[in-house]
Amino acid sequence: MATTCVIREVSRHVGEEVRIGCWLHNKRSSGKIQFLQLRDGSGYIQGVAVRSDLPEEVWEAAKSLTQESSLYVTGTIRAEERSKSGYEMTVTGIEIIQITEDYPITPKEHGVDFLMDHRHLWIRAPKQRAILTVRAEIIRAVQQFFDERGFALVDPPILTPSSCEGTTNLFHTKYFEEDAFLTQSGQLYMEAAAMALGKVYSFGPTFRAEKSKTRRHLIEFWMIEPEMAFVDHEENLRVQEQFVSYVVQTVLKNCRAELETLGRDVSKLEKVVAPFPRITYDDAIKFLQEQGFDIPWGEDFGAPHETAIAEKYETPVFITHYPTTIKAFYMKPDPNRPDVVLCADMIAPEGYGEIIGGSQRIDDPALMEERFREHELSTEAYQWYMDLRKYGTVPHSGFGLGLERTVAWICGLDHVRETIAFPRTLYRLYP
Repeated sequence: MATTCVIREVSRHVGEEVRIGCWLHNKRSSGKIQFLQLRDGSGYIQGVAVRSDLPEEVWEAAKSLTQESSLYVTGTIRAEERSKSGYEMTVTGIEIIQITEDYPITPKEHGVDFLMDHRHLWIRAPKQRAILTVRAEIIRAVQQFFDERGFALVDPPILTPSSCEGTTNLFHTKYFEEDAFLTQSGQLYMEAAAMALGKVYSFGPTFRAEKSKTRRHLIEFWMIEPEMAFVDHEENLRVQEQFVSYVVQTVLKNCRAELETLGRDVSKLEKVVAPFPRITYDDAIKFLQEQGFDIPWGEDFGAPHETAIAEKYETPVFITHYPTTIKAFYMKPDPNRPDVVLCADMIAPEGYGEIIGGSQRIDDPALMEERFREHELSTEAYQWYMDLRKYGTVPHSGFGLGLERTVAWICGLDHVRETIAFPRTLYRLYP
């Protein structure tokens, strides 16, 4: 009996006969030999069917296979230096599950709208599979980094009674008789969790009802949001750079084949090792003005500004100490200069923009009450958040990393729509 295995594991079965459930990705024929490009989700392998070595029915079954037909294939695994995977299969048997007819995504150019309409099929393509494999590896690395450092995973709610950052870009729904919103961040809840568990992180979906059509934005995206009690601004930055370095180096170690499929210049990723450079907002403004940008002090940065700054560096760069007036109400002012806050944005190189935003949080109850008045926030809706400063307040810090932008940067993609299996964009809710 042939051993059942997946393509990723064929290196363990050289010289053995195995059985693999798979799909036909492509095929070519030289008349007496058929070369079957097979995939099973875990990888790709070429199956070589030689007419003179096969019963007629097996040969005819191989001939009948069409793109994305499903089958069980039996064969002997052998080492093959010319193969990308290093292995090939000599086919001995084929059991057809289904012959696919008129598969819509053929090996020709298709427009983006067509491919997005068929996203449920497009994710089978080699590059899309590689992206989703890298995404899965990033998620594993995220969890390993925090789990190995004593962080507890906590799940904040997706339905919330109010905004996290006081904005109006929220999806509204009814929660029985009450108004509710889809979360735009789990941060405030993670602050509460940090007061109970010390070091925590969340990983989950967030939603922004922004009518944005840029290549960096999705309507639904995933965030990793750690919060740490008794941690100041400086230590927060160290955790962030160690975290991003760990994730990138883990992907380099475990996903070389996928990065090669994507044509990624891995030499650029190999330079992503902590510590990262830091510049202040003041220095960034001065640099941009010297580069000809018309941007006054006190204005937030857009994509062109972030790209110009990032071009100076080969690794991510921190921009610290933004003006208090353009940052969220919960960020702690610099004690030596209250017009700026103890915060930082981490800007990825190669034009990918901000991938992390973080800060030390306000821990003074009186200052937090003042911020509530300034931002006209509902004390009733946020009373629980105020209680965190009332009952055992401590210095604490945290940050949020956007998963999709990080995937886009590591994979070298032009648009975030390919970084998630089924993207939600301004005009797309299907499939």
